Amino acid sequence: MSKKNSYIRSRYLHFFRVALVVLVLLLGLFFLPVNAQSNATKEFASVTIDGRELFKVSRNEKFNLTAQKRAQDVIEELQRVANSQNKPVVEVETFKNLPTIAINNRYLLTVTSKDTVADNTPEEQAQIWANKITDAIEKAQKERSAEFIRKTSILSILILIGTFFLHQILGILWKKTQKQCSQILTANDSSASNYIQTLNFLLKTILLFARITLWVGVILYITNLFPLTRQWSYNIAKTIVASLTSPILQPGQNSYSVIDILILVGLFLGLFIIAGAIANLLRSRVLRIIHISVGVEEVIAVVFKYALIGIGSVILLQVWGVDLSSLAILASALGVGIGFGFQDIAKNFGSGLVLLFERPIQAGDFIQIGEYMGTVEHIGARSVVIRTLDRISIIVPNSRFLETEVINWSHKNPVSRIHLPVGVAYGSDVNKVKTALLEAAREHKNILQTPQPHVFFKGFGDSSLNFELLIWINQPSHQMDIKSELYFLIEAALARYHIEIPFPQQDLHVRSGNLPIKLSPQLEKALLHISELLNGKISNN
Repeated sequence: MSKKNSYIRSRYLHFFRVALVVLVLLLGLFFLPVNAQSNATKEFASVTIDGRELFKVSRNEKFNLTAQKRAQDVIEELQRVANSQNKPVVEVETFKNLPTIAINNRYLLTVTSKDTVADNTPEEQAQIWANKITDAIEKAQKERSAEFIRKTSILSILILIGTFFLHQILGILWKKTQKQCSQILTANDSSASNYIQTLNFLLKTILLFARITLWVGVILYITNLFPLTRQWSYNIAKTIVASLTSPILQPGQNSYSVIDILILVGLFLGLFIIAGAIANLLRSRVLRIIHISVGVEEVIAVVFKYALIGIGSVILLQVWGVDLSSLAILASALGVGIGFGFQDIAKNFGSGLVLLFERPIQAGDFIQIGEYMGTVEHIGARSVVIRTLDRISIIVPNSRFLETEVINWSHKNPVSRIHLPVGVAYGSDVNKVKTALLEAAREHKNILQTPQPHVFFKGFGDSSLNFELLIWINQPSHQMDIKSELYFLIEAALARYHIEIPFPQQDLHVRSGNLPIKLSPQLEKALLHISELLNGKISNN
C-alpha cells in the first residue's frame, strides 16, 4: 500500500510541477508586451478622490502640462471641495472651442481630444466626467460625516470580532481534518509515519496561508471603508506598483523594470524545468526502448537537455526584445571572468564534457575515488553524484576524475577479484587450511566458480601462517557484504577442521645480574645490619 501511495504522490507532484511550469510560461507570454504598455501609461495619469479612481487625463501639449501635473491639480481641487461640505455644482462650459469642467464656479479641467475614450467627443467625455465628479464628491462628503464614521467603526469592530472567531474555527477544522487524515493513512498503511508528517506540514501550511489571507483581506476591506485609510492604501499600492514598473535596466533601446526581470527569470526557470523533463522522458521512454547502455543514455540526455536550454534561451531573449548584439560586451567580460575568476568552474565543465564523451565512468558504475566508494548516479556539467554504500550522496567535482586515479570495478566488465587474507596458528595442517578455505568459497552463492577460487600461501608471519583466498564476483557493489558473509563461512570451516586462529605473541627474556647502582658505605652498613636482624629472627622462629 505504501508503494501505491508513493507512486500516486509522485504522479501528483509531477502533474503539479508541469502545471506550474505551464502557468509560468503562459503568464510570461501574456506579459511580454508589458514594457510597451508601461511606456504607454506614462502619457496618462489617474484622477482620484479618497483612493477611488475616477478617470485618467493625458498630457496637454498646448500648455506644456504633463499628465501627472494635470491630475494633481484636479485632485487637490476635488479634495478641497470634499472637505468643505458644500454641495458640489459641476458645470461643463466651452472655452476656446474646448469643453471645460468647472466646480462651484472654479476652473477644474479642460478636456482635449486625447482625453477621450471609446470614440467619444470632447464634449461627451466632459459630461461623463462631470457626472462622475458629482457622484464622487457627494459620496466623499457623506463618508466624512460623523454618522457614517460611527456606523463604519461599529461595523469594523464587528468584522474584527467575526474574523477572530473564524480564525479559531479554522484551527478547529484543521485539527479535525488532521485527525481524520491520520486515521485513514494508518488504517491503510501502518508504517505511514512519514506520510503523516508530510500531511501535517501540508495542512499547517494551508492553515497558515488561509489565516494570513483572511486577515489581509479583512484589513484591506476595513481600510477601504474610511476615506483617509483608503487614500493611504491607494498611495502605498501606487508607490509599490511604480517601483516595480519603473525601468531599472536599459540594454539597447528597450528598458526593463523589476516585473519584467522577474517574469524573464520565471520563464528561464520554466525553460530549465521543461528541458529537464523532456530529457528525462527521452531517457526513460525512448532510449530505454532501443536497449543502449546507461552511460550512452546519460550522454544523449545531458547533451539534449543543454541544447534545449541554449536554443530556448536565445528564443526567449529574442521574443523578450533583448538585442543580443548589445550583450557582446557582457559576453566578453564574462569570458575574461571565466578565464580568471571562474577557473575551477571552467575546468570542471571541460572535465564533464570529457567524462561524457570518453566515458571512463558511466552512470551505474561502481567506483572508488580517494576515500569515497559507491555507485555513480549522475554525471553533470560540473560534478558527479556518487551514492555510497551508506546511501549518502557525495558530490565530486569532475576535474578530480581526470587528475587522480579512479578505481572502476564496472568498467567494460563487472567481473573482479577480491583478496581475503587469513592467518592460522603455527602447527596447523596447511592442506586442511586450503581445503577449508575452498569449501567456504564454494558455499557462497554470489561467488563465481569460473574462474575458480584460489588459495595462496603468502608466508610465515610473526604469529601465524599467512594465507590468502582469491575469489571472483560479478557484483562489485556488494563486495563488502560478500566479504563479511564469506568470513563467517571461513570461521565455521576452520572450526570444523579444528584449525586455530592465533593470538599475537611476544617473547620476554629477563636476565639476572648486579644492578648498576652504587650505594654509600653508611647505607650499605645499615642494610646489612637490617638483613642480619631479619635472618636472626627467621632462624629463631
